[in-house]
Amino acid sequence: MCSQRLIEQPPVIWLTGLSGAGKSTIARHLKSKLADQGLGVVILDGDELRHGLCRDLGFSHEDRSENTRRVGEVARLFRDTGVCVIAALISPFAKDRTAVRELIGDGFYEVFVNTPLAICEDRDSKGLYAKVRKGDIKQFTGLSSPYESPLAPDIHLDGARGDTVYEHVNTVLEVLKRQGHLRS
Repeated sequence: MCSQRLIEQPPVIWLTGLSGAGKSTIARHLKSKLADQGLGVVILDGDELRHGLCRDLGFSHEDRSENTRRVGEVARLFRDTGVCVIAALISPFAKDRTAVRELIGDGFYEVFVNTPLAICEDRDSKGLYAKVRKGDIKQFTGLSSPYESPLAPDIHLDGARGDTVYEHVNTVLEVLKRQGHLRS
């Protein structure tokens, strides 16, 4: 007997923001909270997918768009089987996020993890910003490659306010409850 509950119209929670904004951390904690409700949940992490499904892609505008498209297709496949999806990837272009929203339909939630560049750069847990500043990395989103911030995200998490990861997760959970995706 499966211990996870599958639901007919599970949400797709699409976390977007700069490198170091906190997307993966929020995704892990959110997954834990959703699993505590007995839901089947999967995280599609941009960094992990770049090492597998999307390893043939570079960082050109076209490749970044293709990366977002592929993750959107995988998210749809999981959602269609009754699994909640948390996608955590930069997905820098608004038109690509809109295309994923259209692909998924109802239950798609664009979550803007709006952490200022200075805070992301200060965190720099992977040393990426330092490499960009030294010229070792080209086409880095937010510095040498554009990031188009969502103009009207379904959920806005303000990374400059000092909220904890738990507060961010609770904000997402409250929206999912109000929309009927979770038990009260």
